[in-house]
Amino acid sequence: MPDQATGVIHDLGYRRYEGPRLGRAQIVRALTWHSFRSAWGIGRGVKAKILPILAIVAICLPAFVNAFAVARGNARLFGYDVYTPQFRVIIVTIFLAAQAPELVSRDLRSRVLPLYFSRPLRQDDYPLAKYLALTGALLVLIELPLLILYVGTIASAKSGTGVWDETKALIPGLGMGLLWAVLMAAIGLVLASMTGRRAYATGIVAITCFLSWTLAAVLIQVEGGLGATSDGARLGGLLSPYTVIDGVRIWLGGTNQGLDPTSLGSYGPLYGVVAILMLAASLGGLAARYRKVSQS
Repeated sequence: MPDQATGVIHDLGYRRYEGPRLGRAQIVRALTWHSFRSAWGIGRGVKAKILPILAIVAICLPAFVNAFAVARGNARLFGYDVYTPQFRVIIVTIFLAAQAPELVSRDLRSRVLPLYFSRPLRQDDYPLAKYLALTGALLVLIELPLLILYVGTIASAKSGTGVWDETKALIPGLGMGLLWAVLMAAIGLVLASMTGRRAYATGIVAITCFLSWTLAAVLIQVEGGLGATSDGARLGGLLSPYTVIDGVRIWLGGTNQGLDPTSLGSYGPLYGVVAILMLAASLGGLAARYRKVSQS
């Protein structure tokens, strides 16, 4: 009877891992931190760092100009809740269009998500980690100029009263920055997750954000010419997340120099509701997208 072939297991001497087995929470934290670093180009090539660096430098420039002006005895140049609103829209949109696809499109295209979900990771944990990472990246982009503006202003304050007044003005500005980050991160990710092709995802995010902002601005301008109390002008801001955020700011008592120059009248609460609905729809769409991907 011929000898039957048998398999042999060789011990190559690799050391066994005997440490603690970290679970779901640690995976989410690690994925969030990795994604946050990726959004700023950390751990990636030089080209990946160019746009984030240019974005943060550009959006901080007005704050440095303010510090120079205040040091020469001038008043603060910008409001904390309306810090260069049009310029901020442009910078945030470019940042979103470049970095949101980086966080989600590559994994979708390379079909590596089953590898993530083979770990003790729930279906909603992956988009949650990406959302937290992009929200954190946007917070840095949006809030850092406000802190520079604040420090540059109080450095020349003549009294403690001036410092306290600046601090009271800063807090609402930081709150509006948080709203910007929370809402725009959700919208950017759900748009970017529509396709695994990064170039297409970039186009979808950029076109949607810029087009909706432009349409809202045009409608506000046209309808506003019919009268300051025009309902069309008041409702035109609902077409874009940027003008919705600005409407919420005005409703909550912010200054009237922002993206939406019209008086909201009794429509203020409507802007708040629409902001919540936009956030819920974006997060729900993002979760549904990844549930579908995990099952395919």
